[in-house]
Amino acid sequence: MNPFETHEVLNQAAPFADVNLFRCDPALREALEREGAGWAAAQLDALGAELGRAEILDLARVANAHGPRLVSYDRAGNRVDEVEFHPAWHQMMSLLVGHGAHAAPWREPRPGAQVARAAQYLLFGQVENGAQCPVTMTFASVPALRRAPELAAQWLPKILSNEYDPRSLPVAQKRGALVGMGMTEKQGGSDVRANTTRAEPMLGADGAWRIVGHKWFFSVPQADAHLILAQTDEGGSAGLSCFLVPRFLPDGSRNAIRVQRLKDKLGNRSNASSEVEFHGAQGWMIGAPGRGIPTILEMGGYTRLDCVLGSAAIMRAALCHALHHARGRSAFGRMLSEQPLMQNVLADLALESEAATAFALRLARCFDEGDDPAQALLGRILTPAGKYWICKRGPAFGAEAMEVMGGNGYVEDGPLARLYREFPVNSIWEGSGNVMCLDVLRALGKSLPEARAALGAEFEPALALDARFAAYAGQLLEDLPAAAQDEGGARRLAERLVLAVQAALLLRHAPAYVSDAFVASRIAREPGGAFGRLPAASDCAAILERALQG
Repeated sequence: MNPFETHEVLNQAAPFADVNLFRCDPALREALEREGAGWAAAQLDALGAELGRAEILDLARVANAHGPRLVSYDRAGNRVDEVEFHPAWHQMMSLLVGHGAHAAPWREPRPGAQVARAAQYLLFGQVENGAQCPVTMTFASVPALRRAPELAAQWLPKILSNEYDPRSLPVAQKRGALVGMGMTEKQGGSDVRANTTRAEPMLGADGAWRIVGHKWFFSVPQADAHLILAQTDEGGSAGLSCFLVPRFLPDGSRNAIRVQRLKDKLGNRSNASSEVEFHGAQGWMIGAPGRGIPTILEMGGYTRLDCVLGSAAIMRAALCHALHHARGRSAFGRMLSEQPLMQNVLADLALESEAATAFALRLARCFDEGDDPAQALLGRILTPAGKYWICKRGPAFGAEAMEVMGGNGYVEDGPLARLYREFPVNSIWEGSGNVMCLDVLRALGKSLPEARAALGAEFEPALALDARFAAYAGQLLEDLPAAAQDEGGARRLAERLVLAVQAALLLRHAPAYVSDAFVASRIAREPGGAFGRLPAASDCAAILERALQG
């Protein structure tokens, strides 16, 4: 024995790696089939195997450990406003774009296309989340760009390309393009009507507008173009209008967008977010003058869907790492995963994760079936409600999963600290919790009878399966008219809506030991408190066996 050797390393769980992320997740596989995208199972199985490889999972660590760097000037002193990234970032972006996460439903529209893309996004979200930001915004930009046919003809072929092209060039010279967003300003935040950035038409400039102002959060400054809001006074009708502002102008020169600095963020550190000023930048209007908010809100529906998907994905990742750890480590004479109190905690997390996955793919089907007024309305209500509740559950979920791993979860050597930091962004980005809940009230206020009918139809198949759920759903529908008028209670309403949809889905489609435990802990009693409070009758062992297979 080496005289300087002090101990033997043992009782340490191996890293969670070299696993098929799709095959180990029965809840995702089942939801994919029932929501109309079973045709994508083979592709997702291959993707799950690729993303679960140890070397791919490690790209996330590297990309976040070596974040972006702003280069304001080149060596000759020219203003360039470039952002430099570690190669790991570009590898992640190549994976996402190469698999069509930014465009697949637009490139190949078919029944279930949004659900298939949502499942794909759930897999990518278990690996690295910063790279999802530019992919989400590019994906969401397509419906808005289609409102401007001339711009769409120029930009969509590049946006829909599955080639990731990070070169700084005019879009005509690129093999693929990315689109970002810039809406919030220092004085307004979520209140975009308070924006002071102004745009005025440029004479003889092919429809271009001259833009002066700033953006306090300008996501992905390296993107080829951004959609922004600016005040206009076209024809005497002042208001916010939507503009596409390219990074390079048609003549090849750089647009007058000055990146002041990159944001030093809590999480999402692999991704660049910035503050910018427009020094007479050129932009092209999308949609009607003064109708910028409705134009950008169409984009917002898809970005909010991705917030739900992103949070559900991080939950799944945190659960997998925690459960894998508990199965590989012993304490006090037994494996962690065999100890009753730990089983209760892990099973409660597994229920939360499965319910989030089921909800997310059901919501994606609303987008697939948007031509059906009832499905469109259901999606209009459940998108902000889901973004509120599922994203809000994330930080507590991440903290509990970290605690399962103890000190090993708290240090940066493993993924839990990074995953924990990722959770809050989805609650804040694209509208905070209060904004989402007020949006639920807005949607209900415009079509309350139709909303009650759509929700009732969603609940009806599960009513006979559990009396506790039937009472809960009935009370929710009865309370809806008054709740839709109660701004102070909007958070509780959004929570009730999501829990009811989740319970209905699990009662209809999950094993009885899953649905019964969910209803008993979330529906039959007031939810709240820490994870790990499942009733004694809950079959925690069965829930955990289902949660992570293979």
